[in-house]
Amino acid sequence: MRLAALALMLASPALAGDLAFVTSQNAEMVTLVDTATGLVLAQTPVGGKPAPVAYDPAAGRAYVIAADTGQLVVLDEAGRVTDSSALGEGAFGLAVAPGGGLFVTDWFGARLLRLDPDLKQVWAVPTGAAPAGVAVSDDGRMVATADRDGDGVSIFDAGTGALLHRVKTAGAHPFGITFHDGRFWTADVQGDRVSVIDPAAGRLTGQVPTGSHPYAVAFAGGRGFVTNQYAGTLTVFDPATLAVLAEVPIGDYPEGISPLPDGKALAVANWDSDTLVLIDAESLEITAEIDMPPGPRAFGQFTGRQVSP
Repeated sequence: MRLAALALMLASPALAGDLAFVTSQNAEMVTLVDTATGLVLAQTPVGGKPAPVAYDPAAGRAYVIAADTGQLVVLDEAGRVTDSSALGEGAFGLAVAPGGGLFVTDWFGARLLRLDPDLKQVWAVPTGAAPAGVAVSDDGRMVATADRDGDGVSIFDAGTGALLHRVKTAGAHPFGITFHDGRFWTADVQGDRVSVIDPAAGRLTGQVPTGSHPYAVAFAGGRGFVTNQYAGTLTVFDPATLAVLAEVPIGDYPEGISPLPDGKALAVANWDSDTLVLIDAESLEITAEIDMPPGPRAFGQFTGRQVSP
């Protein structure tokens, strides 16, 4: 199923339950998609090359950062801009904080910031060099950054910002980071592998070989999935054994990946194909291919289910 984005702009967001906010960096656009139907609900211009994104269904908000300027833009679930804040050039990775608000990485400043729901800074702490992705533990007690140029992960107390551990990754240049089953998982772009880190012990406990230039990691249907930029594939692996199960062609230059709310499928943004692809986690079949404005990137947790549609 392939759906043309611009032909579907009149669909009503009030009817949507499962949403994806897809940033298109080249087009300077955010596209709101109903992932249950594949319908495009809205498209919102956001200047400054938007790339990182975090959707918070509990707050009814999606957060987007313009990579060129560090401007943080807040969207509601109809795709309307409701707020913004100038965080400064270098603001990049996003993750929703426990109880609302955000964690934001500062690429140039080598810092992690915590913002409250009003976008006011709560604290800022040093990370390793060039922090990219950021992820929060399921219990909300820990937050970790993938420090690309530091070839490691920094793990902090989510409440206070106190540093708990710094851990070297198995491969060079970790970029995307995800929390799953008590562990942090990084996509090591220059190492062609995923690193598995035990945050309690503060050590590397395993690794998974991937295709060329892995970008981000997500989990669905009891499996792990990695986008491989240069290979145009997903590496599929068993999170328990770390065994590679499959390598699936997905599109040209896949980047952002996020599980759908039912936990049985995933959404993948293909930068060079200009598509959002939905894939079944069990059959590994592509169930939808939706046209996006040029350069879809969607770096972060960009999918979720509305709390009150």
